[in-house]
Amino acid sequence: MKLNLLSCDAPRPDKRAISKCILEISSQMNQSLCNELTEILLDGDVVDVEVADKNTASALRALRKLSIDYEIIE
Repeated sequence: MKLNLLSCDAPRPDKRAISKCILEISSQMNQSLCNELTEILLDGDVVDVEVADKNTASALRALRKLSIDYEIIE
């Protein structure tokens, strides 16, 4: 499944937690790429992430917990 991460509405977003979440839900990313994507997301740009099928429900729950707005593409 593909997701667009649209924005983070948390008053004080935790960069480390967001990066770790992206790393855990993504199917093929490393830590440095997740750190860069976190910065891009917090700057206000959309980030495209491919989620492993087995992680779908837990991935969406984790994103909501971090106040990340997302859009399901596929």
